[in-house]
Amino acid sequence: MNLNDKIYIAGHRGLVGSAIIRQLELRGFTNILMRMHKELDLTNQAQVQSFFSQENPDYVILAAAKVGGIHANNTYPADFIYQNMMIEANVINSAFESKVKRLLFLGSTCIYPKAVEQPMREDVLLTDVLEPTNEPYALAKIAGIKLCESYNRQHGTDFRSVMPTNLYGINDNFHPENSHVIPALMQRFHQAKVNNDPEVVVWGTGNAMREFLYVDDMAQASLFVLELDEQTYKDNTQPMLSHINVGTGKDITIREMAETMKQVVGYEGKLTFDATKPDGAPKKLIDVTRLENMGWQYNIDLKDGLTKTYNWYLESCK
Repeated sequence: MNLNDKIYIAGHRGLVGSAIIRQLELRGFTNILMRMHKELDLTNQAQVQSFFSQENPDYVILAAAKVGGIHANNTYPADFIYQNMMIEANVINSAFESKVKRLLFLGSTCIYPKAVEQPMREDVLLTDVLEPTNEPYALAKIAGIKLCESYNRQHGTDFRSVMPTNLYGINDNFHPENSHVIPALMQRFHQAKVNNDPEVVVWGTGNAMREFLYVDDMAQASLFVLELDEQTYKDNTQPMLSHINVGTGKDITIREMAETMKQVVGYEGKLTFDATKPDGAPKKLIDVTRLENMGWQYNIDLKDGLTKTYNWYLESCK
């Protein structure tokens, strides 16, 4: 990409979208298009078509999505599948109609079947049933991948997809009910430190294995895939199996993560695990061989990423 190219970031206020903007600005890009929801409703086809025809972006990064935890997914399944599919369909079709040079679609590793060999390779997609609690969201993300592939096959577009593992970092969601495990625990440890609480209780045995990627690494990987030359991209993907896993390729136990979090926050009380609470899946790890073969690996380890996140939290979210 040239520094004067016009780049539209859909979902610029989210965890990944805001990180991508930080990376673009660090590289000297200034022609970045952003729109708030009140300015542009991505589920509204007419509004999206009008925006693209007026702005004519050169590149599109589709990071906008309706997201939430298990409770939200179970409570609003129709909203999750409808809104995400409408966002994807409207943006991808308008990108085609306005002849953008390249589009990057961001999905999620929840697209993979519930019971599948670990680490999860890209080619296990659609080989078995999905996790029921987030099936509508996962199906919408699968549809986004297939939209990109179908436009590429029929119209010769260059639309690419990346599937990140569990992300955390600056601008994460610290809502007490809807946040994921890292921001939820960070907030819990911080409050315990402030209140001098004698212990912090973590759900589960602590033995479940999870993979975590700092969001700025995800942003760098996204731009790496977006800017990858067409031949290298085609050599490492297939027309109907084109999505790319993005992660560290390494996992740790929830206990190890919590102990690292405790150290980063500086909490000196006791760490306890409530084995009567569910662990969730015993292991969730993705295979990142495809991306590594293209030439990208993560840079920020968990402790450094947690430290960066906690410093931002202290400044922004108390």
